[in-house]
Amino acid sequence: MSDPRDVLARYYQAMRDKSADDLADLYAEDAVHEFPFASPGFPPRFQGREAVRAGYRGAWGRSPVRVERIEVAAVHDTGDPEVVVAEHTVVASLPGRTGTVDVPGLLVLRVRDGRLVQVRDYMDGLGVRNAVGR
Repeated sequence: MSDPRDVLARYYQAMRDKSADDLADLYAEDAVHEFPFASPGFPPRFQGREAVRAGYRGAWGRSPVRVERIEVAAVHDTGDPEVVVAEHTVVASLPGRTGTVDVPGLLVLRVRDGRLVQVRDYMDGLGVRNAVGR
């Protein structure tokens, strides 16, 4: 059985690899992944593991962004042993451009029986869109 910090580490690896399959495999079948900050052209939530897989496959598949690294500012345990909160910055590059783009974010993960059952993903979606010129 995986604890929330272990699942978080595998979540970040899936992000670095842009692997929708590796990410989705961390989720329970009926998990919910929510995006509380609205991003144009992106749904407010994915309901279920296969929706996570399809959503990220589509988003990462058409994105030219390459994750260079994820800088983790802090990981907070909570009073709930199923929940961990992580503050991070995704440092990414874009083909044909010099330098990198920093995208701050916060994840609230609820892990039960080694699987993600709920994710609240606070990312700077508008920052991403501006960085890629959309």
